[in-house]
Amino acid sequence: MLKYETVLFDLDGTLIDTNELIITTFLHVLGIHLPGQYTRDDIISHMGQTLAEQMGRYGGEELRDTLIEAYRDYNLKIHDEYVKEFERVNDTLEQLQSLGVTMGIVTTKQRKTAEMGAKLFGIDQYMNAFVAFESTKKHKPNPDPVLKGIELTAADPQTTIMIGDSQYDIQAAQEAGIDSAGVAWSMKGPDFLKQFNPTYILNDMADLIPIIKGE
Repeated sequence: MLKYETVLFDLDGTLIDTNELIITTFLHVLGIHLPGQYTRDDIISHMGQTLAEQMGRYGGEELRDTLIEAYRDYNLKIHDEYVKEFERVNDTLEQLQSLGVTMGIVTTKQRKTAEMGAKLFGIDQYMNAFVAFESTKKHKPNPDPVLKGIELTAADPQTTIMIGDSQYDIQAAQEAGIDSAGVAWSMKGPDFLKQFNPTYILNDMADLIPIIKGE
């Protein structure tokens, strides 16, 4: 018997390496509309929030929609050039599927670009559910997206775990009443994530297999 029968994954920074895509897009857009005001570190500190929250923080309500539109346009243009694959993700997903584990993605990203990233490396073939920005009115760290993932996978919360690279993933899982794992390859680092008390920290995606088995 498996300890966890359902795994919900964040996408960006967890299953696929979109870190440079996101940072490059922000720097490009903010450099045009708010030159000299924000640095790479400013962007990293707010990664994991919705795009609307981030652009509202940077440009205020007055510029938010303009910044969002510019971000999405430029992000699509450079998407495939900048998105990279994390090691052992596909191998681990294949093993989980062979164990009979149900999987889903829970992301704050728009469905169109989220699906682009998942399909780029064949991750979509392993997923039974896809919760994107449009799927819920509230977003991580609110539990609603995680609860939606549980609903779509018909999962038992007691045997469900959320995997992510941000404190918002961990907090959303905790609020939804399920276990969580932070990934050590997060740009914020494992020590930062440990402050939010995830159930586990994964140093490598392959570490997930014994956790799922309860070993």
